[in-house]
Amino acid sequence: MQDPSVTVVQVAPGEMLADAVAAHRPDVVLVDMARPDRDALEGVCVLARRQPHPLVPFVDQDDPAFMEDAIAAGILSYNLGTVDAAAVKPVLRAAVALFRRQQGTRTASQEAKAKLGERETVDRAKALLMRERRMTEPQAHRWLQRQAMEAGKRLPDIARGLLEEEG
Repeated sequence: MQDPSVTVVQVAPGEMLADAVAAHRPDVVLVDMARPDRDALEGVCVLARRQPHPLVPFVDQDDPAFMEDAIAAGILSYNLGTVDAAAVKPVLRAAVALFRRQQGTRTASQEAKAKLGERETVDRAKALLMRERRMTEPQAHRWLQRQAMEAGKRLPDIARGLLEEEG
């Protein structure tokens, strides 16, 4: 493939895939799995856990169970057979685009979970104030807001502190 925007680096014999990716910091990882093998899949799994990247394997035989395992490991495109250089570029671009979308979804999900956790903490703190100090829900909420403003902290942090104090 003659393209100045593309640099291809091959993993040295005996080098771990995750180590090579850490050293070279590629935009996308193309994995040639001449034959679906569990060692190569383990390398993909380690990479996906340590430092997620767009992963694009090429295999030379159809193995549905291996394909399912590879997808579970985090690959974004499962390609059977050899592909000429002109056809590889769109596959790699698609994998990068899918990876970015997946990362965006993962980030949004983590943010939503964090906000939900904060909301639950605030609700537990309000319930504590309602029970222990005989406040109504609006009074408990205003009390937490006032404490947050006076301390220059976020409401969930005040709620967490209150629960730790009373816990």
